[in-house]
Amino acid sequence: MAKEMTIDLSKITLRPYKISYVDDFLMYGGDDKVTRFIIIVPKSGDDRCRADVGYALAAEYWGQGIAARAVKMAIAQGLKEFPDVVRFQALVELENNASQKVLEKLGFLKEGNHEEVCNTLDIS
Repeated sequence: MAKEMTIDLSKITLRPYKISYVDDFLMYGGDDKVTRFIIIVPKSGDDRCRADVGYALAAEYWGQGIAARAVKMAIAQGLKEFPDVVRFQALVELENNASQKVLEKLGFLKEGNHEEVCNTLDIS
């Protein structure tokens, strides 16, 4: 039986990727169940008021509130770094209920229902 981990959510920090993180990245990046990445990508031109959000978390840490905490922190940082952004959007595969719940918990709204669900958070 797997040992259950408890994570102190107040200890979560965001930082840029470094080459020294490669082993940790490969741990979850090589896991077929893990396909999400924490990232804020602002659009340009007429779409500069929008930013895409994506995230990943190793399966052993799922269900502990880590993704929600980290995405919330990333959005707060994104608002500081990209002041023109008023809308965050995230595409989630339809069967990925856990990610949809993470985004709903953060106030994102569903805006589609095809093979992927577009979730949006308007800041205005």
